[in-house]
Amino acid sequence: MTSFDAALARLAQAAGPLDSQSVPLAVAAGRVLASPVHARLASPRVAVSAMDGYALADATTRAGDWLEVIGEARPGLPFGGEVGPGQAVRLFTGAPLPPGADRVIMQEHAERDGGRVRFTPGYGPAWHVRAAGSDFAEGALLLEAGTLLTPRALLAAAAADMAELTVYRRPRLAILGTGDELAAPGTAASQPFAIPESVTLGVAALAADSGAEVVWRGSHGDDLAGLTERAGALLAMSDLVVVTGGASVGDYDFAKAMFAAHGLDLVFSKLAIKPGKPVWFGRSGDCLVLGLPGNPTSALVTASLFLRPLLARLQGRPVAAALPWRRLPLAAPLPPTGDRETFVRTIWDEAGLRPVRNQDSGAQLALAQSEWLVRCPIDTPALPAGTVVSALQL
Repeated sequence: MTSFDAALARLAQAAGPLDSQSVPLAVAAGRVLASPVHARLASPRVAVSAMDGYALADATTRAGDWLEVIGEARPGLPFGGEVGPGQAVRLFTGAPLPPGADRVIMQEHAERDGGRVRFTPGYGPAWHVRAAGSDFAEGALLLEAGTLLTPRALLAAAAADMAELTVYRRPRLAILGTGDELAAPGTAASQPFAIPESVTLGVAALAADSGAEVVWRGSHGDDLAGLTERAGALLAMSDLVVVTGGASVGDYDFAKAMFAAHGLDLVFSKLAIKPGKPVWFGRSGDCLVLGLPGNPTSALVTASLFLRPLLARLQGRPVAAALPWRRLPLAAPLPPTGDRETFVRTIWDEAGLRPVRNQDSGAQLALAQSEWLVRCPIDTPALPAGTVVSALQL
């Protein structure tokens, strides 16, 4: 069996970034930059006020002396003249500093009398001026290629005066659940021995959250001819096909066999992890194929561990970006692991990470309650409460 780390390394090597496209800034949130963003202008472009107050020349101003107010400036509407000795310009936060002025005194220190103003002692020491280019200079690198366009990054791209951004194309993803027992949610109660098909819905939501475009989602019974036909159609429309279930060695497990007629080259198959031993990954022509277990908990846990990193790679990000492990304390003990690396579902409380009671691979209620995965390498001894462990947020 292949180790978790070895499987991730092979996945990273087999998958690379898709092609790029230009998109309007307004719809770029959640995408990944394929080209860096450089500032088209400085910020601020000129010196501006950091406070509401009065602009003046510091060298010719003393507390208590009256100054003539010769005009006003607002953001985008500068004062048209120059400030001389004994003069001041009323201005508001973000307004350009007029020529001749080098300081802003806050309005809280001002006493206004018609067209003149004076200031109370102790109005310093701050000058309340944002220098031109103090945030960033024209041409400065603001965002590197591979940056996920979070709200913070999107704000910086807008500040760079970019109307469009070059981003990696979103991976087209098809998700196929296999099994004769599967029924659409809402119909299972009327069918004896049927179970609601829950896995593909969870995988689709996780994939969309990771930047994928889900182009097809559905299920199919355990019929090899029908599955082979469906596999061909999904390969033709997708960059990545995810198959759930059918990965064991039973007479009706056709997850790999359904791709045989289309040419399946396996990258790895069977992993030394728990849950997730049946996970497999390969390529069929230009399309990648990822096989996940059919049990709901196993499917969602392994989707977090493999599908998220795979989608990151297709969008120009490293595997590690999708697996931000943290060091956190246990609030309760963990039993020892055996010959497979184990990922324990836990919740977080004020004392730390606490394992959910039901760790069964088919437990859906426990999965809904789980918040973190704790990584326990092969042959890890029992861990007491308080032990600091590696954890990944689900």
